[in-house]
Amino acid sequence: MLTAVNPPGSSWPGVSQGVVLKGSGVFVSTGHVGTDAAGEIITSTAEAQIVALFENLKATLSAAELGFNNVARMTCYVNSFDDEMMTTLRSVRARYWNQECPPSSVIVQAVLYDPRLLVEAEVLAVVP
Repeated sequence: MLTAVNPPGSSWPGVSQGVVLKGSGVFVSTGHVGTDAAGEIITSTAEAQIVALFENLKATLSAAELGFNNVARMTCYVNSFDDEMMTTLRSVRARYWNQECPPSSVIVQAVLYDPRLLVEAEVLAVVP
């Protein structure tokens, strides 16, 4: 059985931010991006956008009664695989995970759903 997970105030009608596969012990998220509470894309800096992405992901995990310690895998889609982007992504990620963070993949995606977006991420987590 699938149980949709949406944090309070989720602004994406008709789309679940995540789903718990009941009985399997697995949570799967949709792609999360760096938006504010109103759903507007953060464009001030790459770091601010990536922090907002992680905060949005944190809210979805929390709505599923999970945390970053439950995440088994993360996939990031970036619009640029340059040193600055990767350094910023790694730096922000380290604020949410210790050095024993889960395996992560980074895939270059020419265009995300909005050209102002720099990165999108999704996770696979273990439900205790």
